[in-house]
Amino acid sequence: MGTKALIRKDPVTVYFILTFLISWTGAFLLVAGKLIHHEPVSKLDGILMFPVMLLGPSCSGILLMYVTGGKKGLKDFCVRISPKKAPGKWYPALLIPPSAILLVLVLLSLTLSKEYAPNFFLIGFLFGIPAGILEETGWMGFAFPNMSKRRSALSNSMLLGLIWGLWHLPVINFLGTASPHGTWWFPYFLSFVLVMTAMRVIIAWVYCNTESVFLSQLMHISSTGFLVIFSPSPMTVQHEPVWYVAYAIALWACVLFITAKWSKNLVKKKKPENHHSLICDSGGPV
Repeated sequence: MGTKALIRKDPVTVYFILTFLISWTGAFLLVAGKLIHHEPVSKLDGILMFPVMLLGPSCSGILLMYVTGGKKGLKDFCVRISPKKAPGKWYPALLIPPSAILLVLVLLSLTLSKEYAPNFFLIGFLFGIPAGILEETGWMGFAFPNMSKRRSALSNSMLLGLIWGLWHLPVINFLGTASPHGTWWFPYFLSFVLVMTAMRVIIAWVYCNTESVFLSQLMHISSTGFLVIFSPSPMTVQHEPVWYVAYAIALWACVLFITAKWSKNLVKKKKPENHHSLICDSGGPV
């Protein structure tokens, strides 16, 4: 069996392997010298690792689109990434992340501690732009539409969200305003994964109803960008997981509402069966 045949047999698994290999290897090579010499990895090093990691999901996604679909696959992606194909009525969904973040932080600042008061680091929104554009090229451009049709869209998006959260592991200690997190990195990581998984379901909900990778990118940009803008700073390492868990609860409440109104397949009505809509219309168990 040739390489292309093997890839076409299980393209999603190949995608995840390539994505993690490229991203984690790139991140490691960037700080390999310091790790070998037992020198501490600075926060600047951690920040620089992230743009290197973005090459994983984007390059793997484009490569596998071509291997599995040829020029037609790339042309289809160009249609799905076009702003012209993004239904305007779905743009208000971009307000979900900032609304949930502000609601949670205001409530926490009024009930627990002023430390949770929202920040306003406006330039921080720029951090979300490359993350949204490059990551969603792979996550929603390739992986999600090709995941198992035997599972519901809700199940697939939750699985993808867990994998997405795990993908951040090499840089997790450098994310958030309390970085590095020291001995509190694991509680922070768990709270971070809770947020990422819920956010992935919400992004998948938008994609299932629009088939727009462009809107998925904007949702990701909104999520990451407003997290950086509004995250409280300075913040102690013990308190940061608290607000992330509260934010996760708010997002999961949105997920419950979505699944109650749109069903476990994240759509209200059956869409015409094609390569991409099948992932949202599958009748598999949750």
